[in-house]
Amino acid sequence: MAAPNTRGGKSSILRQTPDDVVVVSALRTPITKAKKGGLKDVVPDDLLLTVFKGVIKQSGIDPKYIEDVAVGTVLCPGGGANIARMAALAAGIPHTAAVNTVNRQCSSGLTSINQIALEIQTGEIDIGMTIHYGPGVFPERFSDEVMSNQEAADCLVPMGITSENVATEYKVSRAKQDEFAASSYQKAFKAQKEGKFRDEIVPVVVKDENGNEKTVDKDDGFRDGVTAESLGQAQACFQEGCMLRGYGLQVSDGAAAVLLARRSVAKKLGLPILGRFVTRLSGKAYAVDNACGDCFLPDEREPKEEVTYNCILKVLSIEAPNPR
Repeated sequence: MAAPNTRGGKSSILRQTPDDVVVVSALRTPITKAKKGGLKDVVPDDLLLTVFKGVIKQSGIDPKYIEDVAVGTVLCPGGGANIARMAALAAGIPHTAAVNTVNRQCSSGLTSINQIALEIQTGEIDIGMTIHYGPGVFPERFSDEVMSNQEAADCLVPMGITSENVATEYKVSRAKQDEFAASSYQKAFKAQKEGKFRDEIVPVVVKDENGNEKTVDKDDGFRDGVTAESLGQAQACFQEGCMLRGYGLQVSDGAAAVLLARRSVAKKLGLPILGRFVTRLSGKAYAVDNACGDCFLPDEREPKEEVTYNCILKVLSIEAPNPR
């Protein structure tokens, strides 16, 4: 089967066919501060088990129909294969389903989605599940020979330094970053307060070292009252730089899962259809423009600053109205 043709513009993307890859369910655990937030006492396989069960329950699928499970994982000891298989079995997914893990750093979850979608498009499977989580481990030392290669050594440059370089190259001022970061904090806190994340979160029951149980059903890390002025008073992380801790994403505990299926099979089984998988393109930041370009006709091109936003709307191709 050929990959979907997205170069026909909006009409091509919105056209429904029996072989479309559709999103049947998408859920996540709360996202909390790593090692000190609400999920600090939860082992990785419990996070996986929670989202496995959540997606199965939300979609109403009989687990016997799940043919492959791809788990995107970052820095997991031993590749995480045993943990992934164990959690899948405990959630009721039969041993006849294949399970694999993939590590592509922050895009590991998206890579696992791409894998399952491609398997469906090529006719290898009809239904598959993807997961993303990051339990974390880092080598204590690196090879002297590897580190003697400057390009290899540059892989260890902190992301904050990378951000400094980008800000310098594209002349993004500290004031603009303060304003954008403050706006992001305010929107996130407001959305949480209004319960707009509630439907996408699977609560996690946490048992501490004393055996006491509590339910974690909200993200932590959102801060109320952050303003551009308050950020403007903070000291930069790097000498003469403009990056603040307040800009960066916290290191987090959590997991997320997506169930994908062929449209014809989803309809046959009576599964809900939330949206459609449209296109993929693996690569670095440059891949975004290329993937977005695939969603536009040549005469449909828009100003570059508008392309990425509109591309996101088109690639998601949401089919179920979202009141949020």
